Amino acid sequence: MLSRTADHLFWMSRYTERAENTARILDVNYQTSLLPQSAGVAQVGWEGLLRISELMPAYQYQYGEITPKDVLHFMVRDESNPSSIVSCLRAARENARAVRGALTTELWETQNQTWLELQRLLKAKAFEKDPGEFFEWVKFRSHLSRGVAIGTMLQDEAFHFYRMGTFLERADNTARLIDVKFHAVESDFYGAANESDQELDFYHWSAILRSVSAFEVYRKVYRAVITPERVAELMILRPDMPRSLLACMNEVVNNLSAVSNETSAETERHAGRLRAELQFGRIDEILANGLHAFLTQFLDRVNMLGNRISQNFLVPVHAP
Repeated sequence: MLSRTADHLFWMSRYTERAENTARILDVNYQTSLLPQSAGVAQVGWEGLLRISELMPAYQYQYGEITPKDVLHFMVRDESNPSSIVSCLRAARENARAVRGALTTELWETQNQTWLELQRLLKAKAFEKDPGEFFEWVKFRSHLSRGVAIGTMLQDEAFHFYRMGTFLERADNTARLIDVKFHAVESDFYGAANESDQELDFYHWSAILRSVSAFEVYRKVYRAVITPERVAELMILRPDMPRSLLACMNEVVNNLSAVSNETSAETERHAGRLRAELQFGRIDEILANGLHAFLTQFLDRVNMLGNRISQNFLVPVHAP
């Protein structure tokens, strides 16, 4: 297939996934801000949210002081922020429009309707009236887009590039979320609570699990109290957890192998090696060696993998 078509499909899915992940992170921060907590703890949460997307300098240049209202506006409505929900959904729609002929009618209409509905919601100030409901709408539209793609697209190269973009973006966002949220808790062992902090700790880790729709999954898998070690294991190493790093890399490797060509062997080797390290990793070893260092290296390698995929298959015109 044409590399330009593959490029638009790849980025259409990435921007849709990025909008969903932004909504998830904003939602969990908004919900936890309603809990009893000190102003300092709340401030750390909003600062962490900006650091997840590496947007702190851009935010401070435009707004200065960090306030919940300004952060929410910057991450939802601000068109000058390329990672805001409105920017991501516009980019997803524009990429879909560019390859309208490669999409099923249902998928195009889903993408287009999402953009049109977003305009209506923002004009009606639906976000300001009920942020939680608005974030649920963004997540629902992303789920709908993926479901329509799986249910209607021919599973050819176009489909594989669409899926590859989704899971590369998800791996990147999940790793950023884990890194920032584990660092947000100032304890000797990545948030392990002492007795006096146990209740607050429970809400913190519950919020992280809910941000990746994993609270019920955690209860089903571990059937025990929530601990940071198990949260990390679930979100990094469990192949049956849909948003874990290993599950994402399984999908990336499988879809990459389906579109392999004569120039992609080295890219497949990089992806396979990264998957293997997660597949055979142990959470105690990762924590012993340093979770932050592990996640920083993972993000660098995922970014490099995305660049390699662009060089092998796509038109490298987009910023990551």
